[in-house]
Amino acid sequence: MEPIIRKIQARELEDLLQLYNDLHKHDVPLERGARLNEQWERMLANPGLEIWVVESEGKLAASCTLVIVDNLTRGGRPYALIENVVTRSDERRRGFGHAVLRQAIESARLQGCYKVMLMTGSKSEEVLRFYEGAGFVKGVKTGFIVNLD
Repeated sequence: MEPIIRKIQARELEDLLQLYNDLHKHDVPLERGARLNEQWERMLANPGLEIWVVESEGKLAASCTLVIVDNLTRGGRPYALIENVVTRSDERRRGFGHAVLRQAIESARLQGCYKVMLMTGSKSEEVLRFYEGAGFVKGVKTGFIVNLD
């Protein structure tokens, strides 16, 4: 069965949260209930937020989140951010990560974005090569973060 690249479906919240276990292994599990369900509904209703997934053999194998940001520079063209890039640990090295990134980048292109940005906290050369292999160029800009935890 060929892998399918598509947008997440509303019923797949639990599957996505399971996939995120391979992204941030030390995250505290989210409390299930009304608050989480309301947040999920807001995310799905947000026209500037897309969650792309690769489905392989009936399971989510990879995902990334694309955020489109309206803009008043660059001729009013929006820009995009990619976050939460993850491939299930037992599905790595099969091209799913690059496939889901290509789809997100193409979606940004179709929506008129002039650039797509991605940041990683990883210092691993393997991870950095992975992103370069997907077309991202490091060193073009300098990223800064204020953690609000």
